[in-house]
Amino acid sequence: MPSAQHTRRPASPVTETVRALKSKGVREMAGATFLSAPALLGLPSVSSPARRHAHIQVCCQAKAGGSGAEAAAACEEALRLRRRDLIGGCFGAAVGLEIVEGSTRFTGVAAAADLIERRQRSEFQSNIKSTLTAAIEAKPELVPSLLTLALNDAMTYDKATKTGGPNGSIRLSAEISRPENSGLSAALDLLVEAKKEIDSYSKGGPLSFADLIQIAASQALKKTFLDAAIAKTGGNQEKGRTLYSAYGSSGQWGFFDKIFGRDDAQEPDPEGRVPQWSTASVQEMKDKFISVGLGPRQVAVMSAFFGPDQAATEEKLIADPDCRPWVEKYQRSRETVSRTDYEVDLITAVTKLSYLGQKINYEAYTYPKQKINLGKLKL
Repeated sequence: MPSAQHTRRPASPVTETVRALKSKGVREMAGATFLSAPALLGLPSVSSPARRHAHIQVCCQAKAGGSGAEAAAACEEALRLRRRDLIGGCFGAAVGLEIVEGSTRFTGVAAAADLIERRQRSEFQSNIKSTLTAAIEAKPELVPSLLTLALNDAMTYDKATKTGGPNGSIRLSAEISRPENSGLSAALDLLVEAKKEIDSYSKGGPLSFADLIQIAASQALKKTFLDAAIAKTGGNQEKGRTLYSAYGSSGQWGFFDKIFGRDDAQEPDPEGRVPQWSTASVQEMKDKFISVGLGPRQVAVMSAFFGPDQAATEEKLIADPDCRPWVEKYQRSRETVSRTDYEVDLITAVTKLSYLGQKINYEAYTYPKQKINLGKLKL
């Protein structure tokens, strides 16, 4: 009698080949393998009934048309062809997986390179801020001029032609000598000297004046914010810094810092685009801000940028019905401990101005990483 014990069927050629591939380390890549998704690699499915029984169909046809020997020979030939197709397909799968793996490695390398470049830019920007902070601390009287310098460089932007903007053109003698830029030469001279130091340690090329002017304005603003925090603690430096770090706007500069890689213009921007803020009417100021995509709210919050006397500027602005509610809001905010509304809105306005019409090169100031020769390392 036949044994009731289950008899294990011999493994098919497909199963044997699959096991061989798995034993050789064919790995799943990106959630798919030759076994789970053969169509991904352009192969027919190994579970297809037509493919699975191809050699049986050939054997039946041989039996119908010839002797037993011929049928056996036909079956052997069919099986040999079946194995060749399968092995060829598996080789294609292995190549496909190598391509996927290589692509994954390339993506990893690209991501690593991107992280390295970000770190290079971040470190360079941090050093720039340190240099500018020291320069501003040495000449704090130039803070209002640094703010106006950045404003006037940006306000040459023309929305219709998409020209001008914060492109560093204000550094050129033909532009800095214009009436609206009167009194700003000392601030520019400060930045020229700071730039010499910055360029001396830059590993990724000289810093553009377009970037320098805007970063200097941000550092000048931070000084005014910190000074206000210190004043609220009765002049205590340590407590003031703690107050600014804990409640101030020091963490609101993230987007501004990303806008790093402006190009310098080589020609002065057209004349007549920037008002003389000290003599301009409030309507002229509003019109200019509106022309670049801003409005009365930004005019009010940027009152410190129009000259050294912020109080006098706000007295003029508060008479205008469009600016009045914003001026009053920011005056109230400056009386609070955190000054949140004023400082955050001011950072937002400065950030918008800082990239008007500019194409930012996000790879600027990066440099090739020095390769380490492991063979020369002494252990």
